Amino acid sequence: MPHYFSLGTIPPKRHIQFRKPDGGLYSEQLISTEGFSDAYSTTYHIYPPTMVTSIDAPRDVKPEVAVNNNMQARSFQGFKVKPADDYLESRIPVLTNSDITIILAAPRHSMESYFFKNSQASEMIFVHEGNGTLHTMYGELPFKPGDHVMIPRGVIYQLSFDKPENRLFIVESYSPLRFPKKYVNKQGQLEEHAPFCERDLRKPEKLAPRDEKGDFIVMVKKEHQLFPYHYASHPFDVVGWDGCLYPYAFSIHDFEPITGRIHQPPPVHQTFEGNNFVTCAFVPRLYDYHPLSIPVPYNHSNVDSDEVLYYVDGDFMSRKHVDRGQITLHPIGIPHGPHPGTVEKSLGAKETKELAVMVDTFRPLHLTRQAMEIEEPDYHRSWLE
Repeated sequence: MPHYFSLGTIPPKRHIQFRKPDGGLYSEQLISTEGFSDAYSTTYHIYPPTMVTSIDAPRDVKPEVAVNNNMQARSFQGFKVKPADDYLESRIPVLTNSDITIILAAPRHSMESYFFKNSQASEMIFVHEGNGTLHTMYGELPFKPGDHVMIPRGVIYQLSFDKPENRLFIVESYSPLRFPKKYVNKQGQLEEHAPFCERDLRKPEKLAPRDEKGDFIVMVKKEHQLFPYHYASHPFDVVGWDGCLYPYAFSIHDFEPITGRIHQPPPVHQTFEGNNFVTCAFVPRLYDYHPLSIPVPYNHSNVDSDEVLYYVDGDFMSRKHVDRGQITLHPIGIPHGPHPGTVEKSLGAKETKELAVMVDTFRPLHLTRQAMEIEEPDYHRSWLE
């Protein structure tokens, strides 16, 4: 998790009187995790954050599972997901289990008429295409292609896009998203051997509290239901906050690859982890430098996890016919590896320019109806070519 940070104006002690210029009290709110036992932040609002005027009937957004027990290598063309004007309408679930849901989105317009809060999951929004700004009560967080925008569960947010051409790869995690344990020391600091450090994390900026009353709609997601909450004050009325729980961004271009004399396995590419899954970043890097090294990955059968790879950009020496936005799924226990002819072709190569995001889950993934609509049905036969 990020380290302690503070923005705006806060009192010298927690839980004491903090008065506005007119003499009234600001409203303190503690946002905590695991009860009061894990990361938290303390925020100070112009108005109480509890001013709910009404709640509309919920809308069901549960993923429609089409394949419950998958034991076939699959490939999906992510860019075939059609753009949609509305952000929430654009979010298309493709793979899901009890720990995560993987979503593709191509929103055209910024969120203007409502706000969104995912009470069910923390979110990792990987920005494949598009620039813009994440707005929260913690401040503004600009994003650009290649960014992992990390949003803890319970954060109310709006996304503003600079242009209508946007492509997002979203991981909903039903547990906190954390740095890999192997890269964190006893003090919670990223260690020297980690492929990124705290300097690479971009924190919220430009805190601009909104002193506004009216009808503000927050779409609250819980248990795959969207609840329209109406609030009497603007959600971003925070004048100051501090703590260790807040959104941040990390660019895949700031990930420093770990290389070796022989091929390095995917754990060296790890970025984050949650309950029963990990995420990784494959970035441009030098290939192995043993005189007899084989640059492409060896055949592999992972008996404990499903492996998902989202292709972002560049050439992938181990595969043929890779497209931007393509997703591959290799299920538990089924061997996969380099396509025919790619091993010999790779010999002597010095570097790769590939860019990809990987998600490995330790529970099987279920395929949604929308995933089947963008599937390449003969992918499992591609090793015969």
